[in-house]
Amino acid sequence: MKNPEKILIVKPSSLGDIVHSLPFLNAIRKRYTEAEIHWVIFKGFEGLLEGHTMIHKLWIVDKDSWTKFNRAKDTVAEIKSLLRDFKKERFDLVVDLQGLLRSGLITAATGAPVRIGLKEAREGSRFFYTNNVPGGRDIHAVDRYLKVAEFLGCDTSEVIFPLPPFEKASSFENIISSFILHPSSFEEYVVIVPGARWMTKRWPPKNFGKLASLLRLRSIIVGSKDDVNIANEIVALSQGKSFSLAGKTDLKELIAVIKGSKFLVTNDSGPMHIAAALGVPVFAIFGPTDPARTGPYGKGHTIIREPVECAPCFKKTCGDIKCIKDLLAEKVYRIIERNPE
Repeated sequence: MKNPEKILIVKPSSLGDIVHSLPFLNAIRKRYTEAEIHWVIFKGFEGLLEGHTMIHKLWIVDKDSWTKFNRAKDTVAEIKSLLRDFKKERFDLVVDLQGLLRSGLITAATGAPVRIGLKEAREGSRFFYTNNVPGGRDIHAVDRYLKVAEFLGCDTSEVIFPLPPFEKASSFENIISSFILHPSSFEEYVVIVPGARWMTKRWPPKNFGKLASLLRLRSIIVGSKDDVNIANEIVALSQGKSFSLAGKTDLKELIAVIKGSKFLVTNDSGPMHIAAALGVPVFAIFGPTDPARTGPYGKGHTIIREPVECAPCFKKTCGDIKCIKDLLAEKVYRIIERNPE
């Protein structure tokens, strides 16, 4: 393949998966220094990549509005228009890192002469590619995506997570002073992430609350609007040592809060990967998922899990969840104390 002038990366979600794709972006930019790089992303995640100097254009897709029955006619028109716009761009190379039917269809709709994805892609998406790259299932997602970069002749010897530059408005001082009366009491703090997409990945709020009461430093609870209630429960149990920003920050502000923390205590979640990308030490609580595949990438992080035979099971529902529920707050506290930041 000749050096491509226009490249499209299809990786619309989720938060952690997009972070995992950043080393691929870095490798591609180094290899094809003159190419325009475009990126397809779902609405709600664009804050993670807005203003990125390596990306020429973000294609923001509002997939949630497409599922509304009363907008069916408009949705069909929007999809057709979007696919036409993709084709007009005349991309030379499209890389689908999502590997699902929807991303495969987007890849095919571009009409690009070279369309690359992983051999392990699901829902038949690999049939839309001109080249299938073996990635492997039992390796970390970052390394899997870098195999595609290697296939394209990129140097992957150095793994770098190029997050976009922070604006002054997103500094921690500006954010925290908006919500806390005495921000000086949070000059040193840790971040707690109690949410996760799967219920089976969520350590109970009462355990997070107990841990927060034991920690030497104060903690800030972060999460989406869906996490507000559990965040408030943690604050109530923390003996005055926690404050909740759940549902109050956008993505750039979330990144700023994490960047300023001493360390992060988290379930298997998107913010966990942001912290790892920023070099913030992570104490990650794992249950049904495999840290070898989706754990915090790099050195200086600690995986905390109960030694149960059934884990990892990758189940989104479970009647027991002993891998999570049997993990005591005191045990997590002792592990953190043995591994100071």
